[in-house]
Amino acid sequence: MQKIRKAIRLYVHYMSINIRCAMQYKTSFFLSVAGQFLATFQAFLAIFFMFRRFSNVKGFTYSEVLLCFSIILFEFSLAEMFARGFDSFSGIVRNGEFDRILVRPQNAVIQVLGSKFELTRIGRIAQAVITFVYGLLASEINWNFAKIVTILFMLIGGTVVFTSLFLIYAALCFFTLDGLEFMNAFTDGAREFGAYPLGIYGRKMLLFTTFVIPYSLVQYYPLLYILGQRASLFYVVLPLFSCWFFIPALMLWKLGVRHYKSSGS
Repeated sequence: MQKIRKAIRLYVHYMSINIRCAMQYKTSFFLSVAGQFLATFQAFLAIFFMFRRFSNVKGFTYSEVLLCFSIILFEFSLAEMFARGFDSFSGIVRNGEFDRILVRPQNAVIQVLGSKFELTRIGRIAQAVITFVYGLLASEINWNFAKIVTILFMLIGGTVVFTSLFLIYAALCFFTLDGLEFMNAFTDGAREFGAYPLGIYGRKMLLFTTFVIPYSLVQYYPLLYILGQRASLFYVVLPLFSCWFFIPALMLWKLGVRHYKSSGS
């Protein structure tokens, strides 16, 4: 427990350093936030114009699809904000900076996490919040405590899933010395196809996103409960089950650390 508290304090310290650095150039920071807000706006426009032509997508209305879009965007943006260090890890390996991380008496994962904190992702989070609130109001959901908890669990589980994918991306850099672009299909790609209920892509895709990379556990299934299409309280805790995905990601990371050889930079 003491090690966990120490690691949290260290990460918070790293965050404060990154935030102070970002605030040194306030105009640049706010322009970057605005840019992040607009960067994913085309995805929202695609949904908007599609529903100008069609009334639903396999039974899901415009407001319900907006919930899917916003929750995935929210989860992805949170992971990018807090775990951006893993996404830029290839540069740390190539430049030999990981050697310096290994000789420090601190956890390597925390150090890499703290190497980069993207506060500008607030722009994407703001878009996700606005879209989510609109979708909730338009969907006329009958709220109760369990549904509120479900949303909280979705955000936690989704952030863990995307953070795990960034960790896998970083772990592969130990073997390739460079980032593998195909991983973007599981991060940025998931943000794109996750803009719609994952059940519309067919049974095989639903199975893949349930048991292999558990996107459905943090989007499709809990959303069915929130919309009143499922009544079992089992759907409330399903997003937390997605956290299992962090275990193999961490195991791959530890394997990479054991086989790490300095780039010699």
